Amino acid sequence: MTTTFEPGTMSLADWRAIYRGATPKLHESHYPRIQASADAVARIVARGEPVYGIKTGCVKLASVGIAAEDLVALQKNIVLSHCAGVGDPLSPVITRLMMALKVASLAQGFSGVQLETILLLEAMLAHDIIPVVPAQGSVGASGDLAPLAHMTSVMIGGGEAFARGQRLPAIEALASAGLAPITLGAKEGLALLNGTQFSTACALAGLFEAELLLRTALVSGALSTDAARGSDTPFDPRIHRLRKHDGQIAVASALQGLMAGSAIRESHRLGDVRVQDPYCLRCQPQVMGAALDVLRQAATTLLIEANGVSDNPLIFADDDSALSGGNFHAAPVAFAADMIALAVCEIGSIAERRIAMLVDPVLSGVPAFLTPRPGLNSGFMIAQVTAAALVSENKQRAHPASVDSIPTSANQEDHVSMAAHGARRLLPMVDNAMAVIAIELLAAAQGCDFHAPLTSSAALETVRTRIRADVAHLEDDRYFHTDIAKAIALVRSGAVVGAAGNDATPGL
Repeated sequence: MTTTFEPGTMSLADWRAIYRGATPKLHESHYPRIQASADAVARIVARGEPVYGIKTGCVKLASVGIAAEDLVALQKNIVLSHCAGVGDPLSPVITRLMMALKVASLAQGFSGVQLETILLLEAMLAHDIIPVVPAQGSVGASGDLAPLAHMTSVMIGGGEAFARGQRLPAIEALASAGLAPITLGAKEGLALLNGTQFSTACALAGLFEAELLLRTALVSGALSTDAARGSDTPFDPRIHRLRKHDGQIAVASALQGLMAGSAIRESHRLGDVRVQDPYCLRCQPQVMGAALDVLRQAATTLLIEANGVSDNPLIFADDDSALSGGNFHAAPVAFAADMIALAVCEIGSIAERRIAMLVDPVLSGVPAFLTPRPGLNSGFMIAQVTAAALVSENKQRAHPASVDSIPTSANQEDHVSMAAHGARRLLPMVDNAMAVIAIELLAAAQGCDFHAPLTSSAALETVRTRIRADVAHLEDDRYFHTDIAKAIALVRSGAVVGAAGNDATPGL
């Protein structure tokens, strides 16, 4: 699928589509502003002005003038010297998104790059030529230098790239798609390396997966409420209108809707000796609503960043000025990533408490550890331990990255954002939380089985049917890892949200 690329005005849905595999295509109407910016750089070079990164070295070497005959070598050297990343390669899915974000920034006409440079990036995306980018090495200031250098090195014939899944030297990867490396002109190496696109791509990926996590957790939370014969009274909209938080109101409405028509709920509406449910059931709107609000705020920040221009210096073609500033500093992304991490951690944390409640017969009212013959069988005992382990791991990872800084480049870059660290941790955190939600779905479905012949709502019964298509009721202990793996796959695929109804849970 190809999506029209409108740099500077893309919607969150546009970026989500690119993350999910759509190929961006830049409209030709953007070509003139790109050319005007490149022409401005040519005029600056012709005047011989000592402009940072164009006629000078970089960072602490900015006072070193560069001769005209060395300008091309300077840009190549900037790229190669910055290819200093380490660690496992970044996921090609996120690298694609990073490339698209870079195109969006450059194509706005304030970076001074040649049109052919942008078109090569676009062609690489179209032909699935994805640079091998080591995931570690950025501190999120002066741009995501090392990751973007590894991306750029492929464009000039260095490094490696994935070509339709095969890892090849850059020259071979480009040639497989009929592409050839380019020679970078003045300013181009710096423009490609400066910017927050690595951090922003990782943060957006974390955001989109966290959105799916939250929506699935609302379904699992509603199913757990029925499994524990909990009350839907705490989801009454009158309660939440008084507090006025949008997320809380939306989550309460979703939970009430998911449970509407449940025969299990109706069976204990009258005569139930319990006065209140535990917080993990009763306070779902307050906790999950707050998480939704945080994710929406992070989405606002990241959308602004994705549509912005973050390299340095910036070229203004109307008067041929080159302004050196600090748009490459990724503090906004770092804060957004930390917000997402907190939300992901909390979503998993309250879900684990629901699992713990369900395996406790005193609290749940169903057999211990959700097995018909406790003692002979352990049932969900260790599945809950696994959930607890994953939640604790996420608590450790949720410490804000943005509060850290370390000086680099001989103290020229003396305060950095750590956005790359903050954003890169998000997907592993989401993976942990999705596993917790998968375990909860199995536990909640098992809990509801004990209430037969009573059934839950139509939406939740559809979810149970989808779960049972892959994972059978647990009668006696069996190899549980396979069950959990299948449930995780259902969560990651969006099948649970789809079974409940795509309009049943709120998104970003």
